[in-house]
Amino acid sequence: MGTMKDKLGEVMQLTQRLEEDYPVETSGFLSFLKRAEGGKALDIRQKELINVALAVAAQCEWCIAFHVEEAVKAGASRDQIVEAGFMAVIMHGGPAYMFMTPLLKAVDEFAPPATTA
Repeated sequence: MGTMKDKLGEVMQLTQRLEEDYPVETSGFLSFLKRAEGGKALDIRQKELINVALAVAAQCEWCIAFHVEEAVKAGASRDQIVEAGFMAVIMHGGPAYMFMTPLLKAVDEFAPPATTA
C-alpha cells in the first residue's frame, strides 16, 4: 500500500516520464496549472485547503498526498486540513467520508501534531 510520501514519489515519477515521453502535452498541462493557481483573491493556504477538499471528493490518494503536503507548507493546521476534508464529505457523501482515511494518513505524515491550548 505504501506511505503518502510514496504517493508523492509516484507523482514525481509520472511527471518525469510524461515530460520525457509527451513534453508538449505535459508542458501545456503544467503551464495551465500554474496560470490557474495564479489568481490573487485567495492566498496559497486557502487554495490548498480547497484543493484538499477537492482531492477527497475526487477520491485521489495522489492528489490528497500532494495537496496535504502543500497545505502544510502554506501554513495550514491539521484541523484546517481535516475540516476541509469534511467539506468534501458534506458535498460528496459516503465515498468522500471513506477517503478521509488517506487524508488522515497524509496529515499524520506531513502535518505536525496538534498542540493543546
